[in-house]
Amino acid sequence: MTKLLAMAIPILAGKTEQWKKFSKDLKTTHKKEFNESRKTLGVRERTFFQSTPMGDVIIVTLEGKNPQAAFEKFGQGKDEFTKWFVSQAKEVHGIDLSQKLSGSLPELVVESEAIEEKVHA
Repeated sequence: MTKLLAMAIPILAGKTEQWKKFSKDLKTTHKKEFNESRKTLGVRERTFFQSTPMGDVIIVTLEGKNPQAAFEKFGQGKDEFTKWFVSQAKEVHGIDLSQKLSGSLPELVVESEAIEEKVHA
């Protein structure tokens, strides 16, 4: 069964342009490594950007059999891509993915019923 994890992660003040470059690099220069990394971790990642009155944030979704375990393993790789990803996350978000998370992951609290897609003949 596929599970979903979603979390809002603030972008540090003054770091939005760096985050935009980071996200562009994930879609271009590092696309292959990014996709291989997430495939190895068993998740599909989607990231959304949102500007709010309290500052800019990203909403990250991880979808797979165990997205929580995948998130906890993000910073454990020793390859160059993982090192780069971890350093970018630390600079842009202030999060050190190479360390155990202090605090808990988000908790699903409300969920509507699944919708059925109608097939048109």
